[in-house]
Amino acid sequence: MPEAPNAPEGANVDEVRARFGSTAARVAEHAEQQVEMVREQLQTFVAPNGDERALDVGTGAGTLALALAPLVREVVGVDIVPELLERARASAPANVTFVEGDATSLPFDTGSFDLVCTRRTLHHIARPELVLAELTRVTAPGGRVFVDDQIAPADPLAALDLDRFERARDPSHTRTLPDVDFRQLLEANSLVLLQARHQTHRRELD
Repeated sequence: MPEAPNAPEGANVDEVRARFGSTAARVAEHAEQQVEMVREQLQTFVAPNGDERALDVGTGAGTLALALAPLVREVVGVDIVPELLERARASAPANVTFVEGDATSLPFDTGSFDLVCTRRTLHHIARPELVLAELTRVTAPGGRVFVDDQIAPADPLAALDLDRFERARDPSHTRTLPDVDFRQLLEANSLVLLQARHQTHRRELD
């Protein structure tokens, strides 16, 4: 069992814990509704072979981890919000474990996982480069890293407006990265981009 994590470096931990701890029930309900859709996306985009040991970083209420469960041998989900982890454990099958931990300093040995994922997490973290470095570190040689997050407009002024809106909606938001920044983070960690897919999601403002 990993030790309790130190305060995460580069993450606005208080805002994240306050935002998602107080809304854990609603987040868990939404997560449950998303599992089947995410599983279908993973089957076509990631195509697990069924024998992977997988890690879901920033698992929240477990959407990605629970979606992966029937597709791989084992899944570990890690998050800094204990209320969300408690919700995730309530519906976890036998091959899924949830632990409290810091995405910028993961409590796992180097090369521990065949498939390492993070979904809708990086825009909550002030220094996403630390997360990408950790995702890479815990991935075994020949393994794969899967990142799903919001993409900022290439225009820096439009991106600034988007971040202002997101912070007004969600105080735990830090910065939405443009596509070029994601690619540079991958290159900085000697990761080879195998495929990318962009999707548009409509949001009800009220």
